[in-house]
Amino acid sequence: MPSKARIAVAIGCTAAVLLANTAFAQFRKNEDAVDYRQSAFTLMSNHMGRLAAMAKGEQPYDAEAAKQSARLIHVVSQLPWEAFVPGSDKDGARLKDDPWAKADEFRKLQERLAGETDKLVEASGDLDALRKQVGATGAACKACHDQFRKI
Repeated sequence: MPSKARIAVAIGCTAAVLLANTAFAQFRKNEDAVDYRQSAFTLMSNHMGRLAAMAKGEQPYDAEAAKQSARLIHVVSQLPWEAFVPGSDKDGARLKDDPWAKADEFRKLQERLAGETDKLVEASGDLDALRKQVGATGAACKACHDQFRKI
C-alpha cells in the first residue's frame, strides 16, 4: 500500500475511534450523563404539558406557540440517548431496567418517539390534529417509561 494510502487509512481509523468515544468523553462523571438526559426530559415534559393544556382546552390554542413547543420537543427528543452511557444507571438515575441489556428494544422506543415528535411538529398547526398527536406522542413517551423508568 502506498504511503499516502496508509496515512489516509490511519487518519480514518483515528477519526472513527474519536467519534465512537465522543459520548464517553462528554460525560466525565456518570452523574453528568444523568443530569444531561434528565434535563432534556424535563424540557420535553414542560413543552408537552403546554401542548396538552392546549389540546384539552385548558389553555387557548396558539398555533405559533404550539409550533414552537413541538419543534423544541422534536429537537430535544434526540438529545438524551447519547447520555445513556454504561455506568450511568446510578447516581440519581431512575432506571428500572437495563437499556444496555435490551439495546434493540431501547432503540426501537427511541425511533418511535422520533417518529411521533416529527408528526407532532406537522400537527401543531391545527388544533384537531394536535389533539390526536399529543396523545400519540405521549404514548410513545409512556412506552419507554413503562419499560425503563422507575417511578
